[in-house]
Amino acid sequence: MRPTRWRRSTRAVVGLVVLVLVAVVVAVAAVLTTGRNTDAQAAKPLPAPATANPAVVPVADTAPAPTNAGLAAALAPALADPNLGDLAGRVTDAMTGERLWDQRADVPMQPASTNKVLTAAAALLTLDREARLTTTVVAGDQKRDPGLVILKGGGDPTLSAAPRGTDTWYKGAARISDLADQVRRSGIEPTAVAVDVSAYTGPDMAPGWDPLDIPGGDIAPMVPVMLDAGRTQPVTEESRRSPTPADDAGRALATALRIDPATVRVLPGPYRGGRQIAAVQSPPLMERLRVMMNASDNVMAEAIGREVADQLGRPQSFEGATQAVLGQLRKAGVDTRDARLFDSSGLSIDDRLTALTLDEVITIAAGDEQPALRPLVDLLPIAGGSGTLSNRYLDTPAGRDAAGWLRAKTGSLTGTNSLAGIVTDARGRVLTFALMSNNAGPTGRTALDALAATLRACGCGS
Repeated sequence: MRPTRWRRSTRAVVGLVVLVLVAVVVAVAAVLTTGRNTDAQAAKPLPAPATANPAVVPVADTAPAPTNAGLAAALAPALADPNLGDLAGRVTDAMTGERLWDQRADVPMQPASTNKVLTAAAALLTLDREARLTTTVVAGDQKRDPGLVILKGGGDPTLSAAPRGTDTWYKGAARISDLADQVRRSGIEPTAVAVDVSAYTGPDMAPGWDPLDIPGGDIAPMVPVMLDAGRTQPVTEESRRSPTPADDAGRALATALRIDPATVRVLPGPYRGGRQIAAVQSPPLMERLRVMMNASDNVMAEAIGREVADQLGRPQSFEGATQAVLGQLRKAGVDTRDARLFDSSGLSIDDRLTALTLDEVITIAAGDEQPALRPLVDLLPIAGGSGTLSNRYLDTPAGRDAAGWLRAKTGSLTGTNSLAGIVTDARGRVLTFALMSNNAGPTGRTALDALAATLRACGCGS
């Protein structure tokens, strides 16, 4: 019998709570009445307008770094919590790249969704920030397949069948209705719809994935065309995913073209030839990366991993994507020797990464050697403020002190909790960190948050 299953992904925290500075401007209008102002009214002084001057203030490069001994002493009480289970971690001075503390940093651990840090970094190193994915419709051979139109997936999981003017899960998502309109304008009289999913190769489920994660809402079978990343309820966070996302997309197009959706078929291989008669595009890469990192979107991560693979001439498969990601990071100077990845999202229970690898990615992103990686820092959720950290770091004094100062990618699987990110300590020194807890106890996540919050509170000079 299977043990009771915990929910695996970190995507459950949806609300995007943004910390905003609001400038209140006081405006005084003239009195609009049929009478005239009295001299007293005219002489009354106007109140001074309220002003605000929000700004990004750089940290001082002269802020003292923690000492190794001081940091170790500060972390010791939090490290004593048995709910951390088997812990691996590393903390680095972001300015110098000097290791300040580590524990089993070279031991491969289950990373969960912190794996997405690697996927995002490889995408930033490889792809244009404005890159978009294209979904097309081609007309079938009019002699061989008269009236047939083929929906060809280009790897965009954000395509939606929602009507115009209706919200979808993804901002700026392409619409099936736009494809249908273009088909009608093409002069083709469609009578049948087929779906070409040949852009992706290999299996559609990764080793280490649980099929129950499909109805559980964590993943869908990976095909290059789907609706709302496979969600059966497009704007519901806890929506089930469909086991047949390509068929669903084909049926949606058929319905929009007033063709019997029951006749839709998924082709066993690529459709050769055919004139393109319709095309729509995904949101730009940066928008998709932001969703992937803040909502810990597994389907988006797998699609972006394949996008990296395709750009590098590798197969758009689980293996092609992971090899492409690791290859790009090695070129950037990241130690990936002990990385063993089976997917791009971290959902696989077979994935292994070291704290060293994770921390090096964050440290390089925070430095000057790889400017292309700098946006990675901005993609990390904010403690107590956004994404999967929006409801964390708010329940304890130490957590509240870290809120807003700590940014990290989260990861959660059964018995696993992880964090990889950046924090400014109490003396203004910027630190990077990677923390991975396997075989964790029932309060392992809060124990890990408490450990990371210590980094913010630490001056740790001795």
